[in-house]
Amino acid sequence: MATRRVATVFGGSGFIGRYVVKRLAQQGYIVRVPSRDPEGALFLKPMGAVGQVVPLYASVTNEATVQRAVEGAEIVVNLVGVLAESRKASFQAIHTEGAERIARLSAAAGVSRLVQISAIGADPGSPSRYGSSKGKAEQAVLAAFPGAVILRPSLVFGMEDKFFNRFAALARLAPFMPVISGGTKMQPVFVGDVADAVMAALGSLTAPGKTFELGGPRVWTFREILAFILKTTRRERAMIGIPMGIARLQAFFLQHVPGKPLTPDQLLMLARDNVVAPGALGLSDLGIVATPVELVVPGYLSRYQPGGGRRPPVPLQQGG
Repeated sequence: MATRRVATVFGGSGFIGRYVVKRLAQQGYIVRVPSRDPEGALFLKPMGAVGQVVPLYASVTNEATVQRAVEGAEIVVNLVGVLAESRKASFQAIHTEGAERIARLSAAAGVSRLVQISAIGADPGSPSRYGSSKGKAEQAVLAAFPGAVILRPSLVFGMEDKFFNRFAALARLAPFMPVISGGTKMQPVFVGDVADAVMAALGSLTAPGKTFELGGPRVWTFREILAFILKTTRRERAMIGIPMGIARLQAFFLQHVPGKPLTPDQLLMLARDNVVAPGALGLSDLGIVATPVELVVPGYLSRYQPGGGRRPPVPLQQGG
């Protein structure tokens, strides 16, 4: 009787996580998906055979539940992250302490492979609390599990993303497109490529202990991305620059309002380039060819076009 192979994916019900869970299930793993809301992860079960994808309760802030989630697992992937702090979820508790807990208990449980999803810009000395907590998490993970693989994606795009979809929805409703730090450079990476990078890192003999920065084939400015969204959704909107001082003031007063546009910490991140560093290991080192934004994004932004994209498409004009 074959021994079953178990993989534990923290954050498996999130945007990137669902793609990782599907790939692991396809490779025959029993996939545990620890979550504070196991019922919210039930949509993952059809990605595998009956009983193959197993949502279970766990919180990265709770030692006992993390220990239970990694016990007997061959591989562990940590995708847990928050973009904005709340009273119940601080960057320190979720990113740094949670990642350290997962790595330490995984090592104690005899896990053979660990992949930690970080972010480009992760740096203990970052002025952003998000970037700082991610940088400290990397240090803590490698200290507890020296063979862990760190993956740092740039802006991740895909059908369920909260970036292209968010600004496409804004273009549909707002009379103009606000632009903050329009010159900031980004290197959007496809969610499927990030999931493939996780799988490649898990199977590589040379990746353990290394850090990979994941970016797409093109570097865009924030203004170029917004212009692309307007063009793709066929919305004619003026692009109006918002001074950083005004943006910071708005973010400060709205930081505790549900659905806030941007937090002060997110403004700090938006003001810094988010691209693969020169000389860094990347997708190609994992055998992956990066997918262009232009190949994927128009397909899922079509619903934001006038008429919901149900009318015959009009060819996009070149330039402009």
